[in-house]
Amino acid sequence: MPDRKLVIASKKFRGDTAVLSVRLPNDLINRMDEIAEATGRTRNEIIQTCLEFSVENLSIEESD
Repeated sequence: MPDRKLVIASKKFRGDTAVLSVRLPNDLINRMDEIAEATGRTRNEIIQTCLEFSVENLSIEESD
């Protein structure tokens, strides 16, 4: 898989939304907060961007 970078683009309207609660390790939350601070985005925007990128770039492998 080629090297990929997550690029945080300008904010745009995303349509309808819903609330989803997840548990994350504290170190991951801290990293998300650092990214949010560095980019001027909210934690929610960073998490949404990361999830969108992951879903668009994942591949599913069949297990044996």
